[in-house]
Amino acid sequence: MPHLRLEYSPGLEALTNIQALCDDLHAAMSATGVFPLAGIRVRAHRCDAAAVADRHPDNHFLAMELSVGAGRSKPVLAGAGEAVFAAARATLADLLGNPHFALSLEIREIDPDLSWKANPIHARLKAES
Repeated sequence: MPHLRLEYSPGLEALTNIQALCDDLHAAMSATGVFPLAGIRVRAHRCDAAAVADRHPDNHFLAMELSVGAGRSKPVLAGAGEAVFAAARATLADLLGNPHFALSLEIREIDPDLSWKANPIHARLKAES
């Protein structure tokens, strides 16, 4: 962990570069120093069907959900969330100037008793450093 999942409205790819957004968000998560590099994942999923607000055909959204492991304080997570949200706002500045776009971020803490992982990437990165 942390895993940042992006859900976005159909057609958003025509308005912004989704891969560049993923790269910017990954860099922001890494730069916080809060999350281990080996655990960072940023995944984008287009919602092929959506009805947004007044259903105006120009409406678009990007909803971000950051799932993190337990153990960090609320102020630490809030600071990391602010950094990730600021990176999204910077990358999507043109869209945020549009009255048909909505951006959101929510952080969810995972209960360690209900989470299983197998991630040899951690060991590889540790060995490489």
